[in-house]
Amino acid sequence: MVNLEWYRTFKSVYKNGNFSLAAKELFISQPAVSQQMAMLEAHVGYKLFNRKSKGVEPTDYAKLLNNLIIEALDRLESVENGFREKAFNSNKVVSVGISQHLFTSIGAKLLSKFDFIDFSFGTNDELFHLVDNKKIDFAIVSKKYDTFDTTQRVIGTIKQILVASTDLELNIVKKEIENENNTAIENWLNQQKWYNYDAQIPHVKLFWLYVFDKKRPSIISNYIIPSESQLLTALSENSGVSVVWDINAKPFIEQNKLQLVWNSLKMPSTEVYILSRKNSTLNALLDDIQMEMQIYLS
Repeated sequence: MVNLEWYRTFKSVYKNGNFSLAAKELFISQPAVSQQMAMLEAHVGYKLFNRKSKGVEPTDYAKLLNNLIIEALDRLESVENGFREKAFNSNKVVSVGISQHLFTSIGAKLLSKFDFIDFSFGTNDELFHLVDNKKIDFAIVSKKYDTFDTTQRVIGTIKQILVASTDLELNIVKKEIENENNTAIENWLNQQKWYNYDAQIPHVKLFWLYVFDKKRPSIISNYIIPSESQLLTALSENSGVSVVWDINAKPFIEQNKLQLVWNSLKMPSTEVYILSRKNSTLNALLDDIQMEMQIYLS
């Protein structure tokens, strides 16, 4: 009796034209791919692939077999994935990675999608390695990774902006911003109390690089608060300025708890992605999350 896994493997080999690539896609060994193809050939009684210097080439019978099974196999996999997703959603703890700075604004939006979530905080690279090593199901990252085993869906863009507490008078500095008087703007910023989430201030350095065309800002960090959401709360209750993600500052500005000082046109936006491994049983649900997040981050 034919094994359905033989057909799955045949489909992957036919698509990739290579046993090694099929093995990676299916998360099995190359010898297992070769063995399954040999067993399928023995079952159907025809040779399916001819070896070439780089990969394999389907025979005429393989082309006929592919045309006969591909539609039925796709339907079967779709039904199977649907059942897996339902079981996954109702029973499994979903492991999600995200930056601590984006949890309140983006990560919390995932709570309505799953009954159980185990969140992990980390940098973009740390979260990538967790996904790539199958330690977590998916991650929200702001960096593009080009690998064979992972896939990324763009869910929107975020941007660094300059905000201030409500007690500060901004008329003068906004006038200088309007007149593009960078020297005066920097002088004003150097006189303020600064709130940052990293002592090395990489986000501030990036802001200075794009906005002032300078690599080294001369500001001094008065307060280092590792979580941007907590930083914004502290800033809203005290006095000072900070460079933060617009998505995090938005509710504080809308509620008049903070003031927008500068949303510079020179500062580029940053894309945010859902990062997951290929062939994830969560694909349909991740597509749904992608659509919702694109509306939220638009």
